[in-house]
Amino acid sequence: MPLETYLKQLLGENEKVLLVTHQHWFRLIQEIFLEVVLALVIILVFTGIQLAVLPNPLFSLGYFLIIIPLVSLARDVIIWYNHQYIVTNRRVIQIFGVINKNVTDSSLEKVNDVKMVQSFFGRIFNYGDVEILTASELGVNRFTKIGDPIRFKTVMLNAKGKLDSGEHLRPAGAAAEQREDIPALIERLGLMRDKGWVTEEEFQAKKTDLLRRL
Repeated sequence: MPLETYLKQLLGENEKVLLVTHQHWFRLIQEIFLEVVLALVIILVFTGIQLAVLPNPLFSLGYFLIIIPLVSLARDVIIWYNHQYIVTNRRVIQIFGVINKNVTDSSLEKVNDVKMVQSFFGRIFNYGDVEILTASELGVNRFTKIGDPIRFKTVMLNAKGKLDSGEHLRPAGAAAEQREDIPALIERLGLMRDKGWVTEEEFQAKKTDLLRRL
């Protein structure tokens, strides 16, 4: 099952994905460094043997050994790609595992504090650690060496702010519709004033308040 399809199945009603990121590519390089070196060594050794002695088809079979580090390299890349950090409008989700999936999430409502740490090289290459302190049983959720940690933290805090203010409960386009209704409300207030149902002072005060919302 594609990772995107799996993620959609995890989302609740009216839950939207705001950001998807991975660990920085530095982390991937650390994982595949030995495989790359081993593959190069195999190539150099058997090329040297071919050049040092008479060409022998049997020596060419040694190049098949390169399959071992390449398979391991591909495995590390797949694991890195499938380790995702997701921010939605309700929670922060961590997914890892290729076949067996492990999902950990933290509700934004329970997030008490967010700590970000960037080393000198982290600031240069744009990676860092983000630590989420929550009121849940997990207590601390730590994401290490993620790419663009500042954006990750900003998106998460903005989503938490909207969640705390209840903005996520408003229907899409509700604010725009409300602004469009203001002229109609002023017109109805004018009719009420003309009929003597409200005073001129009440009309002007309410009109000023409505215009301020535009």
